[in-house]
Amino acid sequence: MLVLITYDVNTEDAAGRRRLRQIAKQCVNYGQRVQNSVFECLLDAAQCRMLQAKLCSIMDCEKDSLRFYYLGKRYENKIEHFGCKASYLPEDTLII
Repeated sequence: MLVLITYDVNTEDAAGRRRLRQIAKQCVNYGQRVQNSVFECLLDAAQCRMLQAKLCSIMDCEKDSLRFYYLGKRYENKIEHFGCKASYLPEDTLII
């Protein structure tokens, strides 16, 4: 299923900037960054629960926000892209 993950981390102090880097690093391991704090991740249910647990253990519940949007398996018709960044299909091969 395609999961859209968004986060807002308070970066007023060094600990917040560290949390921001750690959350971004975990999200990069599971999906594609589509905006600064937005990732599209193709995950199964177990991967999703594991990533949620990792991110929740990193974030500060008093200062940060984390959102998961479940777009499901038929996500192609639920996404419209406008603007300068090139769109991609999550199931296609990525060459790095």
